[in-house]
Amino acid sequence: MAILWVNLIVVYIASCFSRYFAKPATFSSEPLSLKPDKWMAAIVMATFVLIAGLRNNIGDTFFYMHSYRLNDFTWEQVKAEKDIGFGILQMILKSYTDNPQLLIFLTALVTNVLIVYVLYKYSRLFEMSIYVYITSGLYIVSMNGVRQFLASAIAFAATKYLFAGNWKKYFLVVTIASTFHQSALILIPIYFIVRRKAWTSSTIIILFMAIFIILGYNVLSNALFAAIADSHYSEYKNFQEGGANIIRVIVWCVPLIFAYLGRNKLREIFPYGDYVVNMSLLNFFVMAVATQNWIFARFSIYFGLYNVILMSWIISLVVKRHQKFMYYIILVLYLIYFYYENVITLNVIYRSNYLKF
Repeated sequence: MAILWVNLIVVYIASCFSRYFAKPATFSSEPLSLKPDKWMAAIVMATFVLIAGLRNNIGDTFFYMHSYRLNDFTWEQVKAEKDIGFGILQMILKSYTDNPQLLIFLTALVTNVLIVYVLYKYSRLFEMSIYVYITSGLYIVSMNGVRQFLASAIAFAATKYLFAGNWKKYFLVVTIASTFHQSALILIPIYFIVRRKAWTSSTIIILFMAIFIILGYNVLSNALFAAIADSHYSEYKNFQEGGANIIRVIVWCVPLIFAYLGRNKLREIFPYGDYVVNMSLLNFFVMAVATQNWIFARFSIYFGLYNVILMSWIISLVVKRHQKFMYYIILVLYLIYFYYENVITLNVIYRSNYLKF
């Protein structure tokens, strides 16, 4: 766990310097008037990639490495898999080396470079987004759900097309992402849901849907698992590890409360704020349902990153004289949550053949 603390310190400091050395945006159409320093942002990327890419444990990392060693990844085997993109990736890598560390490193490289790039482009406070990305648990989750988080990062890279309303390019990127994890296809219908004004009647409908599904979970879950009987998720019908921690649901809900209270100002300072809020609302919706069965939290991988962007704009919604206080409160509370979840609850231990503390 020591190296994960080092990671938090290094990337937070680097991202702070990135904002400190920010320069005026090149184009007036960009959402930020100042762009963080790209070289400091590159240090953030490099740190994330090295630590995630050189691990040999956490979550399902061991199983991906073990599978890579055992399989030959012939065309016949790859075509038989539903996530053909990930199969092709492994087949290409296996033709060069039998060392599964390359697979872990490459997935960490693509995942974290894409995520940091989007956060760099759309975050009001770059260092806050980086800090929340780690302390909310998403960075560690990226080392657990390897394929799904890779698919999420690829789809997240298409945020520009989501904001611009370019559905053809957005759908193309999402389709590519789905070759690594088919669940990414849920983002296609989601496109039409989130591209609308936040806090309207549709928002109320989504909230009532969340309550309805939670209260009627036993009935609805049987119908859902029947519908996905032939998919990757059929095995979770008998999943008995309980629901998501209610504290995590509360953590994801907090940015939405402030976004609602400052909804008018958010629209003024962030032209894409409504879309980010709607994605964050869907994230809350999924996590609320996940209190009944943890497997549903896997879908929050596609929405949680927008919560990270939203958090970086929250401080600007507070009265100016209180912004510094709000900034430090967020740092402290997320740090406490990070310690609670990863040290007390999960007891995360980081192992690597290359990085040892």
